[in-house]
Amino acid sequence: MELLKVGKIVNTHGIKGEIKVLRITDFEDRFELGSKLVIRDNDNLVEVTIDGHRIHKNFDLLHLKGYENINEVEQYKGAFLFITKEEATELDDNEFYYHEIIGCSVETMGGDIIGNVTEILSPGANDVWVVKNNKGKEYLIPYIEQVVKEVDINEQLIKIEPMEGLFE
Repeated sequence: MELLKVGKIVNTHGIKGEIKVLRITDFEDRFELGSKLVIRDNDNLVEVTIDGHRIHKNFDLLHLKGYENINEVEQYKGAFLFITKEEATELDDNEFYYHEIIGCSVETMGGDIIGNVTEILSPGANDVWVVKNNKGKEYLIPYIEQVVKEVDINEQLIKIEPMEGLFE
């Protein structure tokens, strides 16, 4: 079963079994009531169903069916939440899942190799791809039309047209 990461349990909240989740997905409906998730706790996979959801201080607070107090969920602090690949939402053209972008090679339209995408940041209006070269230097590439020209998921290759100052 292939799993896709959608969140990280960063803490518990209150005494009634809520968990505080750092969202690693752009899909607002991912944590709807009745949604099924998988918690990876070390090497164990635990399937759970959401029966409560609210937003508090930029975190998702989830309540899981069958977990009624803090003692039952405390063991999952630091664990990641996943969905199965079959549950992934169909994307429009020029939309990609994080796991499809992370690891891709990045080069300029002229063929100069920049490095590989190691992380994706979501600071606001657009995502920013962190690209690290083989010497450990990191570059921040904004995912905007003017910069990212081609994305080939099958070839794991991204071509960019660097804007002025991007590599300084």
